[in-house]
Order: sequence, then structure tokens, then C-alpha cells
Amino acid sequence: MERFNLDQVKLSQVRAFVAVAECSNFGEAGLQLGVSQSAISHAIATLEDQLGVVLLTRGRHGAMLTPAGEQILPHARQMLQVLAAIGNEARLVRGLQGGQVRVSTFRSIATHILPEMIARFRQAYPQVSVSLDLVRGSDGVEQALRQGRADIGFICVPVANPDEFELWELMRDEYVALLPPDTQVDEPLTWNELARFPLIFPPEEDYCAILIRNHLAQVAPHLKPSYRINEDSAIVSMVMQGLGATIIARLAAAPLPTEARVYPLPDPLDRVIQVATLADALLSPAVYAFLNLVKQSDRVSALAALSHSL
Repeated sequence: MERFNLDQVKLSQVRAFVAVAECSNFGEAGLQLGVSQSAISHAIATLEDQLGVVLLTRGRHGAMLTPAGEQILPHARQMLQVLAAIGNEARLVRGLQGGQVRVSTFRSIATHILPEMIARFRQAYPQVSVSLDLVRGSDGVEQALRQGRADIGFICVPVANPDEFELWELMRDEYVALLPPDTQVDEPLTWNELARFPLIFPPEEDYCAILIRNHLAQVAPHLKPSYRINEDSAIVSMVMQGLGATIIARLAAAPLPTEARVYPLPDPLDRVIQVATLADALLSPAVYAFLNLVKQSDRVSALAALSHSL
């Protein structure tokens, strides 16, 4: 064994060597790799000839590593790990040459958070399509995920069965009291002061209405809505016309007119906005790439800070 020719070493030989080292048997290694025992023996013998060292000793009790084999084995395993990593990267790239990402969300996230994220995603992966499904109601996003109509959901109410979903917090959005422009009230605002105004709330089944109703049931049960309006922008317009006051999330109210009178609630309330996927879903590479972009986005923290400055 005087030759030393690394250029002729094949990955199949390295794979055979690792298999025999792990099985301590040429026959079992062959079964593991789906080749004959003679093919394994030939691969090992050729590898030893090319390296100029004996890697394995053969005996009645199987194959044992030589000192040289023990030193080379970690490097051989590393070669196979690198090959596997190359394959994973290639599969990821192939998966991002097409496909789609389906997002189910509510209006304020679709308006203020997602457009820039989608633009950045399309710039990186122009062949992947992104669709948005806007829903209302407390469980519309959950249903879209369960029924396979969405890959990713943005939610702001507690889910009925947390074990059913993978969840992580995106941001928190503060609820505030929005009063007509000519309003003069003492600060800090009290619930009794707010009760002087006709209250304009979303429809009863709306997720924000549910959060507000549950909060008021604990801290100000005497407050009841005078109007039920479906759109946040219409609620803001009615308040600006002096028709009443509202309790609204800052992000949902944006952009607010400069003359708007905004007050912190006497008892604070936030909506926790979370990203959700089904716990047992087989997500595509495109969906994983979109989730990674959302997690790494500095735009989320910037918008969160903006919503609190409105």
C-alpha cells in the first residue's frame, strides 16, 4: 500500500467504511446500504489501497477499527454530514423555485405589517406566490388553518386548543380610548368619563369586540355600545364627526387624524398578536422561508413602536 491517491476516493467508499465501522460487520453494512457483502469488501479494500493504510481488521467476531481507522472515522462521518447538508440546501432551493404561501389574517396586520414583508419576500423569491385571506370573527384564522385554506395565520385572540397550533408572539398592540376632536376631559381618563359618550364598537362577533367586551365585563360592566360598525376606518370617522367615542387598538386606528383625542384606558388592555401554524402540518420550504423572514423582520418592532406613539 504505497500509493496515496485522494482524487480517486469515492463517497460510496466512505459511506461503506462508516457503515462497517458502525455495524462491525460487512454483511450487516451491506444490508444497511442495499448492496452485497462483496461490494462492501471491495469498496473498503479500494479505499484502504487509495489511502495507503489499513482501516479495518477482519476476524471471526466481525470487523474492528484499526488505530488509523479510528482517527479517520470522524472525518468520514463529517464528509457524509456535509453531503447531507448540501442535499438539504439543494432541496430548499428547488422548493423555492415555485409554490405558494397562503396567509390568513385580519385587516390591521394586512394593512400595516404584511405588505412590506411580502415585498421583501417576493424580491428574494420571485417565483413563489403569496395570497392573503382577510377574515373577521374570533376563530376565522383558526378555521382557515384547520381546513387547509391557509399555511400561516395571524391571530390576536387566545386559541381554543393551544396544542393544536405552533404559536409565537409577533407584537403587542395597545387599546386606547378615541374621543371627538373638541373633547375636553380631565386626565387620566376614567370609565365614568368615557360613559358620557355614545360608544361605537365593532360587531359582537368581531375578535376586537370580544376582547373589549371581556375586558369591560371585569373593569367597567356599565359601559354598553350605542353603535355597532363593521369597519375600523368608519368607526374613526364617526368619532371624528363627534358622534361618539370608541375603544380601539392603536394599529387598527392608524393612520389617525392629527386632531384626534387619544387617551390610555383607565385599565390597560393589549391584544397579543401571534403567528400560528398547525402543529402537525407539513410545511413547504416556501412557507418556512416566509416564517423566517417574519421572525427576522425589524419592521415589526418598528411598527409596534409606531402604534404606541400614535
